[in-house]
Amino acid sequence: MNYFELFEIPQNFDVDVAELAERYRELQKAVHPDKFANASEQQKLLAISKTAQVNDAFQTLKDPIRRAEHMLSLRGIDINNESTTMKDTGFLMQQMEWREALEDLRGCDDIETGIAELEGDFSQYRKQLLENLRKQLADDQASAAIVAADQVRKLKFMAKLQDELIRIQDSLYD
Repeated sequence: MNYFELFEIPQNFDVDVAELAERYRELQKAVHPDKFANASEQQKLLAISKTAQVNDAFQTLKDPIRRAEHMLSLRGIDINNESTTMKDTGFLMQQMEWREALEDLRGCDDIETGIAELEGDFSQYRKQLLENLRKQLADDQASAAIVAADQVRKLKFMAKLQDELIRIQDSLYD
């Protein structure tokens, strides 16, 4: 299922979130199970299925990483359930440095400054990855899709790092 077609929006990495939300509300109204309260069991089940599909499509398209994964899957590249290892040694080294920095935060005297610095680093790197991803997904070449898949893998890792940083930040207030 092409979620861009379902929402009748252009298949681009950049989406108008307001337009997406508006289309979501319209689709939900059209397929909501309450509209089929007096329908046959088959129609009710179909409405529930369509509602779930619309919900999944919306969640996918509004999230940049999931949107990119969907765009790649439409090109025949499925990275959702893969076990491909990262081959970018520079990124692997940076990843280890960030992991060490996260560990060092726990014993840091000025943890708030450390958190702010890491948040800045993560944000800057993520911004660059998203820009690279945007360019690669706009390119129809198969090689661009492979590079885009690597960008998505890196973004997924950055999301995990960000989650870990948030957990550390939350532990300050417990």
